[in-house]
Amino acid sequence: QVRLVESGGGLVQAGESLRLSCAASGRSSSNYAMGWFRQSSGKERQFVAGISRNGISTSYTDSVKGRFTISRDNVKYAMYLHMNSLKPEDTAVYYCAAAPAPFAALVVRITSDYNCWGQGSRVAVSS
Repeated sequence: QVRLVESGGGLVQAGESLRLSCAASGRSSSNYAMGWFRQSSGKERQFVAGISRNGISTSYTDSVKGRFTISRDNVKYAMYLHMNSLKPEDTAVYYCAAAPAPFAALVVRITSDYNCWGQGSRVAVSS
């Protein structure tokens, strides 16, 4: 399995930007599709964005389309989430996750298909 560590969360005002980073241990991380999830108080963890093993295919939940961008660097074993135009409803703990993917261009959106998770990074957006 892959060990994942998130960083980059914090407190910002509405309209500002943040970049989350996810550092993956081990060369095998490039064999995994990866994704970002978030969980706010009292709610279930939800899919935010996903990226394929080769970094070519991406997918976003509707509420972040046009504002968030997911990317990965397989040389550095890292994944990123660039978040622009943040809104108070984006406030949550954000988790980095990895899922085994048989195809290089596959994006995984289902939470239960992910078997490696980071510890979470808190993002708070004030109005």
